[in-house]
Amino acid sequence: MLLSFKNITGLLDHFKENQTCIEYLEQQRWNGKPVCPHCGCEKGYRTKTGFRCAGEGCYKKFSVLVGSIYENTKIPLRLWFAAIYLGTAHKKGISSVQLATDLNISQKTAWHLMHRIRESMKDADSDTQLKGTVEADETYVGGKNKNRHKDKKIPNSQGRSMAGKTAAVVGLLERDGKIKTFVVPNTEADILHPIIEEYVDKDATLVTDAYTSYNGIGLKLRHIVVKHKDGGYITKVGEYKFHTQNIENFWSVFKRGYIGIYHYMSAQHMSRYCDEFSYRYNNRLLSTQDKFEIAVKQASGRRLTWNKLVGKEK
Repeated sequence: MLLSFKNITGLLDHFKENQTCIEYLEQQRWNGKPVCPHCGCEKGYRTKTGFRCAGEGCYKKFSVLVGSIYENTKIPLRLWFAAIYLGTAHKKGISSVQLATDLNISQKTAWHLMHRIRESMKDADSDTQLKGTVEADETYVGGKNKNRHKDKKIPNSQGRSMAGKTAAVVGLLERDGKIKTFVVPNTEADILHPIIEEYVDKDATLVTDAYTSYNGIGLKLRHIVVKHKDGGYITKVGEYKFHTQNIENFWSVFKRGYIGIYHYMSAQHMSRYCDEFSYRYNNRLLSTQDKFEIAVKQASGRRLTWNKLVGKEK
């Protein structure tokens, strides 16, 4: 199915009926060869209501929605596609309150819908190591102490303290490439070093600020330190200049999304918000249509039920 659009108007003009959406999903997920989501058999055949597996011992009915973020949905797929477009195209995200208004659904439904979409934004190549020049930095998500009422101010919460913060997040950014983010309990060396060693190629050059938790990582790979406290934002080694400005720019967009769009991100769901911002960064050079289509394609096999989302099911 040939799809071409440049904005949400073009998207909705194309997907006017639910059947058009179904046909598009079948093409994206199976490319003309339906696969049973129950047993993996490729001998499914079409029925009046969907498909039935012809695999021995299975014979279950299924549709293209089974095993995806759309399974058992009561929301028209046309609205799902609109939500995916808005979530992938808006640089700082879209709140569930705004999405509920835009799609004429309840805020609770919009909240669940967006978290399921964030499941489709998870990195499909999460085990790939970063190469070349890799910037590492950490940030702390939560309200600023100076903005709290005087009765609610938390002492000793400046700098890298976790006091009063929702979560700590570590980022690894490959220069001109991808970013990987990790929600961590703290930013001590015993947490940061294993992450760096697992996800940064041993021949890469790691660039960090002078935070003491990075001390000793130079024994494992080349480590360049940028000393911000000395007023320097670039460290020159020979003819090469090293900095951490790219990952700091990523945190800037992430924080603007937190402050201006979401206002609050719970620790329970922090990793999904990180997946969302990482997805948009990693696909920043693509068109809005391409970003939409990748998220749609990755939605298969990533079902997220309400009970699992709110912690009632593991």
